Amino acid sequence: MIGVVKFHFLLFLISVSLSRNCNEFVEVGLWGQCYSIKYTVELNISGVGLIGSIPKDIAQLVNLQIIDLSNNRLSGPIPKEIGELQNLKYIYLQDNLLTGSIPEEIGNLKSLTRLFLSNNALSGKIPKTIKSLKNLEYLYLFKNNISGSIPKEIGELKKLFKLDLSSNSLSGFIPSEIGNLVKLNSLRLFDNNLIGSIPKEIGNLKDLEFLFLHNNFLDKKVPTEVFKLKFIKYSNLGDWGVVE
Repeated sequence: MIGVVKFHFLLFLISVSLSRNCNEFVEVGLWGQCYSIKYTVELNISGVGLIGSIPKDIAQLVNLQIIDLSNNRLSGPIPKEIGELQNLKYIYLQDNLLTGSIPEEIGNLKSLTRLFLSNNALSGKIPKTIKSLKNLEYLYLFKNNISGSIPKEIGELKKLFKLDLSSNSLSGFIPSEIGNLVKLNSLRLFDNNLIGSIPKEIGNLKDLEFLFLHNNFLDKKVPTEVFKLKFIKYSNLGDWGVVE
């Protein structure tokens, strides 16, 4: 443990030292490295034991397309300034200790195709601004403390391929608008506090292969439209009956 603490302290000192030596207005110092403001398109610092919060200065990397800070020990909130990175396509922040809400400014990232925030300690609601992410294909928010209802606006993400909101504290009904996600391959909403009926509109998801809704408080009947889905390979619907 002492060795780990010394390592993190050394990393901090290196970060401070290097950030002071970065070329002002040309580079930005992040975690002990100087990054070109103009030419940095990928920030990949995964699994190296980073601690502390994500600095707001990350927003200076205006041409950034990929952020991968996954599998570290980063804490604190996701800075709202991340919404200034208009060129972002991939955000990988999973497997950290992040807290606070998902910033509404995330909706500014019109080019985003992958948003991985799973296995953190995020709370609050899923922002309705998520509807603006028209190019999003993967939305992974599982294993957090996110509460509130699933926003119906999620049904506007027509390119979504994987949706995993499992293992949170989501409540309310499953919005029928999920049936608009016709490209969806995987829908995982298990281990929440969802109530009401399974919407028959899920039967519109003709390409669905994975459907997991267990460990909620849903009515124990499944619409025939859902049972008729042809490509389901794996599902957990328990011993629920079929609605005729």
